[in-house]
Amino acid sequence: MDNKYDILIIGGGPIGLTCGIEAQAAGLSYVIIEKGCMVNSLYNYPSNMTFFSTSDKLEIGGVPFVSNNIKPTRSEALEYYRRVADKFDLNLNLFEKVESVDKKSDEYLVHTNKADYQVKNIIVSTGFYDIPNKLNIPGEDLPKVKHYYKDPHFYAKQKVLVVGANNSSVDAALETYRKGAEVSMVIRESEIGERVKYWVRPDIINRIKEGSIKAYFNSSLSAINEHEAEIIGPEGKITIANDFVLAMTGYQPDFSFLRKIGIRISTDEKQAPEHDPITMETNMKGIYLAGVVCGGMNTHIWFIENSRVHAEIIINKIIAEE
Repeated sequence: MDNKYDILIIGGGPIGLTCGIEAQAAGLSYVIIEKGCMVNSLYNYPSNMTFFSTSDKLEIGGVPFVSNNIKPTRSEALEYYRRVADKFDLNLNLFEKVESVDKKSDEYLVHTNKADYQVKNIIVSTGFYDIPNKLNIPGEDLPKVKHYYKDPHFYAKQKVLVVGANNSSVDAALETYRKGAEVSMVIRESEIGERVKYWVRPDIINRIKEGSIKAYFNSSLSAINEHEAEIIGPEGKITIANDFVLAMTGYQPDFSFLRKIGIRISTDEKQAPEHDPITMETNMKGIYLAGVVCGGMNTHIWFIENSRVHAEIIINKIIAEE
């Protein structure tokens, strides 16, 4: 087989790219397989998004990340990671999806929609942005319901109902409001989330206080119809007219894929993939986890800035066993 490598990395996000850089530096053969475009999750972030982190904390491979402001934008991040991939001439296969992983003696046979690979080790760095957390209510599958928010102009002059009170929800509410949408928010808690970016939180609180954005606190969405939505709150059930529902309810790793390749998942609500936090190796020998996927449903543990080290840990482990 021509496609034989020491390491196959699943996921071409910042941490997957970092794993490729570390493997390259260690003289190991590798290939990065990404089912979408480069840093696909970042590409699907809202067009006007500004990162919570400063640019230096998003750096990989020792390449400086210079941005116009201390906190970079989505477009700056896409440019940066594209340049990093070019600088290291990473072996990166885009728009290729891993379909199966089979154990073959002391190696793995990986089948994608484009090729087969025989590899000694696998690093899973697939993130969590591909599968939205569903509301599981009637009408959720209507075309008016969006689990991803891209650009506010689309919602100008429309009645928009935003579900949630964390960063993605708040950004969507404020941006669509400022483009002329009539915005309401449905929030399970009694206040805006404390994790909301500190320079944005006062803005949304003030817009709600002045009545520019209507917020239904301690409430949940119970059903969605073609032109209306039903909300259950402290005053019982109410129905409001709306054109679009932005269900910013968070996302989760692809647990079915992890189970399919043999990784055990905890049975509690965290659904954490089993792995050794010292080596990042899973219950499957030679298969490692890197990045946010390590946290399961607890997606607020790992970020680019604190999981970059996973790449070095994994490569050192692989070298030690060579």
